[in-house]
Amino acid sequence: MLPADLTRALTSVASTTRLLVTSDFDGTLAPIVNNPADARPLPAAAEALVDLAELPDTAAALISGRALAVLRDLSGMPPSVHLVGSHGAEFDTGFAHQIDVALLQRITDELRAIAADKPGVTVETKPASVALHVRNASPGDGAAALAAVRAASAQWGAHATEGKAVLEFAVIQTDKGEAVDILREQEKATAVVFLGDDVTDEKAFRRLRDDDVGVKVGPGESLASYRVDSPDDVAEALRFLLDERRKRS
Repeated sequence: MLPADLTRALTSVASTTRLLVTSDFDGTLAPIVNNPADARPLPAAAEALVDLAELPDTAAALISGRALAVLRDLSGMPPSVHLVGSHGAEFDTGFAHQIDVALLQRITDELRAIAADKPGVTVETKPASVALHVRNASPGDGAAALAAVRAASAQWGAHATEGKAVLEFAVIQTDKGEAVDILREQEKATAVVFLGDDVTDEKAFRRLRDDDVGVKVGPGESLASYRVDSPDDVAEALRFLLDERRKRS
């Protein structure tokens, strides 16, 4: 059962002239899993997002920290759903800003050296960033790795983003809020719905306007006005929004 305040907000936003529905991937459309390569969207959530994208005057998008190619593969989304990777920096048309390739390689090498003797600590490389994951490490190794990375990163001059058991460094300006603004302008949207679970999604919640709806998934402080508990609730919210939007199509 969705919170009453959220159903009221979704009912209201469903009547906007041009609607943009945006969502994070991991922890929002897809449950968190130990092996990132195993992540898949909940079928009900994916179906609802695709159905929304196919309605008149309605657009849908996934905005993820994943590299765009990986997001495309894992999400299985059709071309009707916009995909934006690398925390909002990587669009189908390319990157919004120039990549510092030399700095990216330096950070990657140093992260790999830090992770080398710590089982469960892994390094994920992306076209414009590199991330250190500690979800599968022991508490001691995870803490040691993060401490070492924080100390080393003072010399990098990269954009750091800390999420759930991950510390990521981008060599390009990266902002999910900027991605929402770009998509809003591209689609001429009169209102936006954004759903996200992680601290990286707060940049998107911060950009939302009075007529928009921001939904935080799970616990933690948030700038979002509404909250649900899990990806299953996200699926329910998207289905509810779909049904309300169809009434006005």
